[in-house]
Amino acid sequence: MLTMSERFAFTTRRHHAFASTGNAYDATQCDETIQTGDTLIVLAETVVGAAMTWPFAVTTAQGKLHALSAPRDGETLADLARSLHVSVDDFEHAAEIARRLGFPLDPQVERLLARSAR
Repeated sequence: MLTMSERFAFTTRRHHAFASTGNAYDATQCDETIQTGDTLIVLAETVVGAAMTWPFAVTTAQGKLHALSAPRDGETLADLARSLHVSVDDFEHAAEIARRLGFPLDPQVERLLARSAR
């Protein structure tokens, strides 16, 4: 859940670390503290993803998380984010965490991020 401090100019982000992508998937289904758009991190499987009803990976490795479908012609990152009920910031943040950890990004995510940066 993203909240903007009324007093300070920052956005809080929630990260959840798991031993496996199977644990991460299960937790998104039953742990009410995990909100749509939260970042999921599974170091052992080199996976970073986003929480939602069908949690998905932004990394090449997905494990038990969903892989994103190929974008339709003309589809933007904003279009994809809207369809998944997450924000563009959620995608960008998860991708930044993956990059900092040295995990390869899903090429489709990389293309969409590059297009949105233009």
